[in-house]
Amino acid sequence: MPFILGFFFFLIPLLELAILIQVGQQIGVGPTIVLLILMSILGGFLAKREGLAVWKRFRATLARGEVPSTELIDGVLVLFGAALLLTPGFLTDVMGIALLVPASRAAVRRVVMKSGGWLVAKRLPLLL
Repeated sequence: MPFILGFFFFLIPLLELAILIQVGQQIGVGPTIVLLILMSILGGFLAKREGLAVWKRFRATLARGEVPSTELIDGVLVLFGAALLLTPGFLTDVMGIALLVPASRAAVRRVVMKSGGWLVAKRLPLLL
């Protein structure tokens, strides 16, 4: 666990900084900032759209009397993607947008479900 925390709190910011420096040297500081802002706007739009879509599917699944396990995992992935977009940098923006795009989110969801995420998704509705 300490390695994972160290990775997220130390290594990712260093990678982000290195990428920002490289991009800034290649295209300039102004265009780099504009590109980061555009990625954030795109991410915000995707987060809102996909968050609402997941919420609608969640409610429809509940209305049918089914357990919304897939929708719960999608909701967590959309929230995580949106949180990644709050972190400045290209690496986290790309990861965040990837979690917001339905096709790539489905691939991540399959990995999460195979690794035991399905257990959490099946137990969580019982706690609500």
